[in-house]
Amino acid sequence: MTRKTILLFALVAAVATFPLAASAQSDAVPAWVKNTAGWWADDQISETEFVNSMEYLIDSGIIDVASEQDFGITELTIGFIPSEKADELSPKAETLARFLENEFNGQVDVKIVVPTNYEIIIEGLKFGHIDAAFMDTGPGWIAHDRANSEVVMAEVKKGKVGYYATVWQRVDSNYSSIDDAIGNKVAFTSITGSSGFIRPVGTLVDRGLITVEGDDIVGLKKALDESFEYHAFGGGYKAALELLLNGSVEMAFGSDIAPEKYLTTEQQAQLKKVDTLGLVPSHVFVASNDLTPKTKQHLVDSMVKLNHQDNNWILKDIYGADALLPTTAEMHIGNFGQYLDLLPGIEKATFDKKNYDTPK
Repeated sequence: MTRKTILLFALVAAVATFPLAASAQSDAVPAWVKNTAGWWADDQISETEFVNSMEYLIDSGIIDVASEQDFGITELTIGFIPSEKADELSPKAETLARFLENEFNGQVDVKIVVPTNYEIIIEGLKFGHIDAAFMDTGPGWIAHDRANSEVVMAEVKKGKVGYYATVWQRVDSNYSSIDDAIGNKVAFTSITGSSGFIRPVGTLVDRGLITVEGDDIVGLKKALDESFEYHAFGGGYKAALELLLNGSVEMAFGSDIAPEKYLTTEQQAQLKKVDTLGLVPSHVFVASNDLTPKTKQHLVDSMVKLNHQDNNWILKDIYGADALLPTTAEMHIGNFGQYLDLLPGIEKATFDKKNYDTPK
């Protein structure tokens, strides 16, 4: 097939939609162009003459003949942060899916998964079952480091790209430091929780108050057993704080904004801070490196549009984030990875298909 024949086919499609595309600026289309198109349609001029005239329009930028964009995929699966209210999150996430399908011109089906834990997301990213995901900082770093993924965006809340790891107690308690957690009853969120486990336990290890022997999860679990009278993993911010409220533990670890987000006003009044440990980078959005650079960039560009006024409600409805900021793992997470390095076994446990017992 000759170049002119291929061009002719493309031009036929372009001319078919030309009146709609150019209606707003019809005065810019020379009269001879309209006449030429009509003569060609009536077989008054040859295809060669018509193609030559259309080539001029393309070269001049009057007509833009663009082929359908090839994203290299027909399906895009996005994972969401494991939620205690998956049944409430799923419909909101589906709204995002429809938005992205529109951004991909209907060429890509977007599927949403809300798993029960991060291990499912990270394994999915590693083995190609999940293409992108919203993640907490710790799991996001692991996905970057071990699961063939890249941190491409960070959540912005109230103008900030971070939150503070915080130790909570009941109002009738008088603990003054995270150091008081040693030998006490405590509640964590999950073993991969950034503010609910990694930052606080990493801090205690860094201070020499917890000693982890060995380089696997067994050594870490033993260290927890020896360091606390009792410890539990609630599975999320709300559950960990509820263990504190009902008297099961004396301290709970999480973020500074967790009580306001997950508890009633009455419950919030029953708690106070023990200690603030420092800034934890906000949640991230990661993309699999199996996506082509072109597709990954289109995904990021599409997600940025959620910051626009007309679309921002979709983002806020999902997690309460105000915006998404393009970034990288190094720029956003930075030195937070050092706390993961102090806790041997977490990465291995994340990727190991064996189901470890919840530490108690």
